[in-house]
Amino acid sequence: MQTQEFLVPDHLDGVRLDKAALTLVTSLSRAQVKRAISEGSVRVNGRFRPKGVLVAKGETISIASSAIPSGDGAALPTPDAPLRVVHESSVVIVVEKPAGQPTAPLRPDEVGTLANALVGHYPEMSGIGYGPREPGLLHRLDTETSGLVIAARTALAFDTLTTALKAGKIVKHYQLVCAAADLPEASVIEFPIAKHPKDQRRVYPCAHPRDVMRYAPRPASTAYRVLRRESGWALVEATVSRALRHQIRAHFAAIGHPLVGDVLYGGPKIEGFARHALHASRVAFVGPEPDLSFDVRSPLPEALEALFTAPPPQT
Repeated sequence: MQTQEFLVPDHLDGVRLDKAALTLVTSLSRAQVKRAISEGSVRVNGRFRPKGVLVAKGETISIASSAIPSGDGAALPTPDAPLRVVHESSVVIVVEKPAGQPTAPLRPDEVGTLANALVGHYPEMSGIGYGPREPGLLHRLDTETSGLVIAARTALAFDTLTTALKAGKIVKHYQLVCAAADLPEASVIEFPIAKHPKDQRRVYPCAHPRDVMRYAPRPASTAYRVLRRESGWALVEATVSRALRHQIRAHFAAIGHPLVGDVLYGGPKIEGFARHALHASRVAFVGPEPDLSFDVRSPLPEALEALFTAPPPQT
């Protein structure tokens, strides 16, 4: 097995193996490092070690060449991949992502993501965006979240849209389904959000002042209103300006109303419903020129509508 070897420098003395590997091989993601270590593709002084072991200066970390991506890891174009475009101009498009499709690849050779389809249908997006694996993408949706995603076709459009997104000038509405009991008709959830201290899959909404002091969370605000109540469930419209990772899911779990199907955050399970009940239903922006402006809406998916005929939530 061919390997690449890296000498642990002074500044990485006493650092965990996984963090040292991330620092030494910048082309690897956290997920790739974790996978490589678990598969035995990483060794310290020729011996297999778990990801949490501390390395020492002067030790040699060897990584199998097959575990290190070649090139820049750009999303592979897939021209024949299905792509539902609901708005298109010369500089920006809005597409509808189905639940179950990742927004962008985690591995350089991964296909089937929205990014693969985007760069396959719009080759000019290559080189535009936050990185080569996210061609043109202004934002992401979780894999099991369906709905509208914005992508830029030019670097200038991307810069304009990202500036607007950071300033809260792009409207983003979501629809979700949760238990209706004791849910106010409208409110704003403003718990700041931090990385979860024990589970990397989740985020942690800091509802108590001591958690704010302990975890240094980022501000997060989710406004919502109930659209309808039926069979014990509520259809809710949530509005965010710039959503953090899992923000809506974590916020509704924090107020005791996790989304239907969102088992990661304690949501109720419904037989035959294999996703969480969150849909990006509207994106809108008034741009400096007509081609940059859009106001696009997406109807509630049938799978979410069908929840209102499901058995009522257990209380």
